[in-house]
This record gives sequence, C-alpha cells and structure tokens, in this order.
Amino acid sequence: MSSTSTRRHLSVVVSATLLAASLSWSAPLLAQDGLGAATSNTSGYQLPPEALQAIVDAPRPPRLLLSPNRDLAVFLQTPALPGIAEVAQPELKLAGIRINPKTYSSSRASYVTDLWLRPVDGGGDQRIAGLPEPLSLASLLWSPDQRHIAFSQVDMRAGQVQLWIVDVATRQARRLLTQPLNAVVGNGFEWMPDSRSLLVRLRPEGQGEVGQEDAVPAGPNVQDTGAGGTVQQLRTYQDLLRSEADARVFAHYMTSQLAYVALDGRVTPIGAPGMTTSASASPDGRHILRQQIDRPFSYQVPYSRFPRRIEVVGLDGAVQHTVARLPLVEGLPVGNDAVPTGVRSVAWRSDAPATLAWVEAQDGGDPSREADVRDIVYMQAAPFRDAPQVLAELSMRYAGTQWGTGDLALLSEYWWKTRKIREWRLQPDGGAAPVLVRDGSYEDRYADPGSAVTMPDATGNSRLLIAADGTSIYRIGDGASDDGDRPFLDRQNLADGSTERLFHSQAPYYEAPVAVLDAQATRLLTSRETQVDPANYLVRRVDAPDAAPMALTAFEHPTPQLRDVQKELVRFKRKDGVDLSGTLYLPAGYDARRDGPLPMLMWAYPGEFKSADAASQVTDSPHRFNAIGYWGPQAFLAMGYAVFADVSMPIIGEGNAEPNDTYIEQLVASAEAAIDEAVRRGVADRRRVAIGGHSYGAFMTGNLLAHSRLFAAGIARSGAYNRTLTPFGFQAEERNYWQAQDTYLKMSPFNYAGQIKDPILLIHGEEDNNSGTFPMQSERMFAAIKGLGGTARLVMLPKESHGYRARESILHMLHETEAWLDRHVKNRPADTAR
Repeated sequence: MSSTSTRRHLSVVVSATLLAASLSWSAPLLAQDGLGAATSNTSGYQLPPEALQAIVDAPRPPRLLLSPNRDLAVFLQTPALPGIAEVAQPELKLAGIRINPKTYSSSRASYVTDLWLRPVDGGGDQRIAGLPEPLSLASLLWSPDQRHIAFSQVDMRAGQVQLWIVDVATRQARRLLTQPLNAVVGNGFEWMPDSRSLLVRLRPEGQGEVGQEDAVPAGPNVQDTGAGGTVQQLRTYQDLLRSEADARVFAHYMTSQLAYVALDGRVTPIGAPGMTTSASASPDGRHILRQQIDRPFSYQVPYSRFPRRIEVVGLDGAVQHTVARLPLVEGLPVGNDAVPTGVRSVAWRSDAPATLAWVEAQDGGDPSREADVRDIVYMQAAPFRDAPQVLAELSMRYAGTQWGTGDLALLSEYWWKTRKIREWRLQPDGGAAPVLVRDGSYEDRYADPGSAVTMPDATGNSRLLIAADGTSIYRIGDGASDDGDRPFLDRQNLADGSTERLFHSQAPYYEAPVAVLDAQATRLLTSRETQVDPANYLVRRVDAPDAAPMALTAFEHPTPQLRDVQKELVRFKRKDGVDLSGTLYLPAGYDARRDGPLPMLMWAYPGEFKSADAASQVTDSPHRFNAIGYWGPQAFLAMGYAVFADVSMPIIGEGNAEPNDTYIEQLVASAEAAIDEAVRRGVADRRRVAIGGHSYGAFMTGNLLAHSRLFAAGIARSGAYNRTLTPFGFQAEERNYWQAQDTYLKMSPFNYAGQIKDPILLIHGEEDNNSGTFPMQSERMFAAIKGLGGTARLVMLPKESHGYRARESILHMLHETEAWLDRHVKNRPADTAR
C-alpha cells in the first residue's frame, strides 16, 4: 500500500537482526567450556558445540533482483557474519540514527561482496569485470532502460561511499565520480527517469571537520514545557540528541549537496547544501521533490519529527513551489490511529508527468474526535498554480495509492482500532465516484485478496499491471487457509468483481509468486521449496499450466546434516475455545513410541487481535523448507530437543474490550494448551519444557515464568520487563500508563520478580536502540530476581543492538543458551519442586 513514485530498486542495507555480512572475519581466540555454576563469570567469548557452530557458518543463498524488463536477474551474495572487530567500529548515535563518522553512512549496514548477472530464460552466469576489490556494495539500482546498474561501494580504508556504474552490455564496472556520497539517510543516489543521469547527495566539498564538544561544559542542557492543555503520546525513543554539541555534529553529517551526475561523470549541483532527507525526480524529469529538516531540533524525538520544508525545485535548484513547512512534532494525540497535522505521505504520481499527491488529517490527527471525514487526499500538477484537487475524502486513515493510469488507481484506508481496511478504485483524471473494491479486516488473512501487482514503466516508476481489457488487475497473495498458506496469482476484474485464479501453490510444494515477467502475465517467476529442499527460483508459463517449469537456480541445502528433521503444522485448542497453531519440529529419525518424550524448547511472539476468528487462523505452511538458522529455536534440533516454534499466543479483545486487560490469563492459557498438545503427542516431557523469545517474546517469557510454573526454564533475549518505563504505549497498546495503570503494572514481570521460581537466562545487546527495550530493562530485571533469591543469568553483549551481528556474539548466544538448557531442562534434577 505504498505511495508509488518509488523507483524499482533494491536497498541491500539489510536488517542487522537476521542477515549480517562483512568483507572478512578475523576471530580472536575463542574458548570453549561448560557454563559451570549459575553465578559463573567466565570471561571472553565462548563457543557452542560444533553442531551449533556449523549452523552459524552455513552458506547463505544469494538474493535476486530482476531487471526492469524482467529478462535479466542480478544475484547478490553476502558472506558470513562480521567479526566483533568490525562491529565495534566507532559510530555516532544522533537523533535516532547511527552513523559511521568515517564514511558518512549507516554504521549498522551489511554489504554484498559479490554480484553477477543471469538471463531469466536460461543461460549461465555472466560475471562483471572491473568491480572494486574488495567489493563492499551497500545499495544497487537498475537504470529504467536497463542499460546500466548503479551501486554504492563503501570503502572503509578511504572513508568514502563511492558511486559506481556497470555497463550491462559489456558487463564492465567503473567508478562514476570521485566525490563521495552522503548516505547517512537513504542510498544517496537514484536514477533520473531518462536513464542518462543520476540524482545524488554528495558530501559537500570544503565542508571541513566537525566541531568537537568542549571538554569543559559551558553550562547545563535545559529543556522545558508548559501547560499544553492536551495529552500527547511521547514514545521512548533512543539515540536522541542530548546537547547543542550533539546538534552541531548531527547537522554536519546530515548536510549534503544535491546534484545530478551524467554518465560521463559531469556533476551539476542543484541549489546549496542542506540537511536533505529525501529527494525524488518527477516522472518527466523536470522537477525534484525535496525534503529538508530545519531547526529547532529536539532532545525528545528522532530527526523524522524535526521541522521540515517540503519543496519542489528545478534542476537549477530554484524553488518552484513550497508544498509545506511542517513544525516540530514532539507528541501525538493518544491512540494508534493518531497522526500529525498538515501534509504527510507526499509523493509524485507515478502515472503523470509531474503531479504531487498527499494527505492531510481533518480531525486534528486525533482519533478520539468525532469526524465523518478524517483524511483528505489531494493532488496538484505542475506548475502548481492551480488550487489542489481533492482525490478522495476518507472516513479512516490513508494507507497509500497504487497508480495505474488516469482512469485507474487503487487507494487504501485503514482504522487500527477496529482493524478495518477498505480499498477503492479511483479515476484520478476523471469525475467518476470512487468504487469500493474491498471492505474487511486486515487481521483476516483467509479473506485477504492479495496485493496488486505492479511493474516499472519506461521511467522506472512503479505502476499497476492492468490487463488488456483495461479493467482487470493482478494480485499476488499468501493464500492463507486452514491447511496453511498456499500462495496464488489472481486476475481480478474490477468492473464486476470476478476473480480468476491463474496460479495456486500445490502440495507437496510451497511455491510463492515473486514477479510477473511480462505485461500479459503469461510468465511468472516463483520461489519453490519443500520441507527438505531449499527455496529455488522457477519460471512458469501461466498460459500453459501443464508445461514444466524451468529452473533458474539450484541452491543446495545449507545444513545437509539436518536435512531429515521432521516438521508438522499442529493445531489445537485453548480452554476458552480459541484455535491455536504452531510448527512442531523433531530430530531426524526420532520416533515417539520408540524413543519416548524429549526435552522441548518452545518459542513464540504474542499478537493482539480484535477477533477470535482471526486469532485462530493458521499462519504457516506444512510444506515450507525446514530452515535451520542460528536466530530461531530450530538450531537446538541439533542438540536433541523437540522444538515448538511460532506457537500461537493470541491476546484477544473483541468489541470494546482491550486485549491487554486479560493479557496474563490468555498468555498462560495458550502456553498451557501448547504444552498439553505436545505431551498428548508423546513428544515432550512436561517437566522439561523451556520457553523462549526475542523482544516482545522475551517480555512474554518473563510473564510466563512470573505467572505460571509450566516451564523448567526461560530464554529471554532483548526484552522489556517494566512497562512503566514505556509509559506512552508499547507494542499494540495505545493507552498510556496513566489511562491504564493496572494493566501496565500487571503486565510488567518486573513487578512479580519474586514469583519467578524457575531459572531465566537474560541476554541483551549493550547498545540496543529499539524503542522500549533499553538494556537497563534486562539489567534491572536481573537485579530484582537476584535480590529476591531467584535463579537468573544476565549476558550483555558488547557493541550489539536489538539484533546481534558479530559472529562472536552469535556463537556466544548459542553457547549460553545451550548450556542453560542443558543444565536446567535436559538434565533437570528429578527433585526440582514445582
């Protein structure tokens, strides 16, 4: 549902939580020993057993990015995890972002170290000559005409983000310009619609060194507030500015020179340097939509809430039109449907030469106000002299528009409080009234019609793929059902609402459409996997469904030693009648009747629902690949555990009821039902079950140990345990602490630390920047359990954020987890009291 002046591109700066890569790894000497006593303070990083090490070092398949014409694919390879020496490089934490001060880029990025081309219709790999060595690619973009590929190279030695170009015909790479990019926010470059130049953000020449904070303070850092008359939400952001010295450093690194650069390297500056956060060219290439931040900065919110100027400028840098000047936003009205006032979600219409579209709240951004019209979507075409036109008046919040032609666009709106979603067919250039296409709940996966298919046009802008009849579109969806997910491709006639299924995943495969390969939707790229075969790409003939698909890739099993593990999608009921599900994994060759019950690791992440029917829906497939990675619980299959993963933990509040008011009761009931099911199947020993989770799953773990004796032990990674430290809402809870004190207090396992009688392992990154999961949360929870005589272990991982990146950290995490499970679960003393 995104606004659609977006270019067809890939940002390969990936999440540090799951996918991390580096140029090389040089590990320090790692020791391996047992955990020892619960109070052991063994120094240094530790290694887990070899079976777990092998999972950490398993090869990763490359990622694929299709060309605009869908006939070429570029493959991008990321290597093994970086070492702690790389992760520990200096970084600045300013205004909600983390910056590498040497390269003027994100400090938590992961880089591609190899890339190559392959024709989609068959043929071998095509290598590219002249790539930088070593390759450290951060972002990559195809040119709209497919003749070139641009990418950014992060050269740590030179302290630069460099712009490079690949000539696709000759498969030759070259550096395009000597001046480095500023990639503190975003890629730092994008293609112009004509494919003959790029719009870039450069580090200004002659900018000088950033001023350093004086060793002797000039005075205190002061903030104040007055009686505002309204209650606002102020979330618990991290990495914020703390002083004027911080503000000066932040302004230095945010300042860039907007320019466009031709393919021969000629650079033409656009205006003066400024703190530009985004810039995009209109489809006709004659205008640039630019957003810049201004002072005053804030010590309470990240830079995305700072004052902004939204302007349209020409290629000469002259301001052609001021769209909006937005003030500092330090708080919003209460509720998850609250939004700022003024212009938001401004972008170019992808199907028009130079037309802006944006939305403005009509209810002051306050969901508690009664209003028939909450959002109005406007349009305004260059030269921006005529008054904006109203595209749509919405009774809910705007969720985005997918543009097709002047006669067809799809607009979505939603209301979080009720989980309502609507989709409308519009004629942006006509006078016809909007036509309702969908009206339902976005929680209802079974009724989800899928996402509309888009393709890039000649200017690189994403547009709806419209069938030859002019009224039909295509949709790709998960195909959720009681039997699990069965992805599909549909053609939907928007005139009469009829739908034709063109492709549907069939057992024993899980096969998901990735992209439609031609404008007639006769060919389809899919990703197919089974329980024992990893995902590989296929090309299918939609117009000849009986024809055998052509294999594009043949990736091998990354952990063949675990190829034969068993997996089953399990369904069971909670005592209140709610249907639950989870994926049960068992070691290869295991037989419950012959081998008896196993120690079991259960892993979950609670979710809030407004409907018991939606909460009961299955959210996985029995035919998906048995991927055994280091991040989830499946790795412990290698150590002889049964694993119950993705166990449903729905927290339901139907009608006017708030889900979290009965959070504890529902959580314990779900956990109890899951254990009962595993025990009924004979695969789990009730006395030897551990519970674990990350982030909100760690919060769940703390609560289950505080309010039940169902588990032998818990593994809680990067969690929050005291909700008074997140007083303006958390997760899906929209009420603040002062509105729901009893709920906040009851949901905080910190308040019940004395009731935690079973051992809990707390792991946390020392530099966690996730909102609400301050490292202090784990430190204070550990101190409370220790002070009250409980059994706990606290592991703080240096230089790690909410997800862990360094190989040493991941290995040590597995070491601690394996040792904890071995001591307190697998070998639990027979006389342990409940």
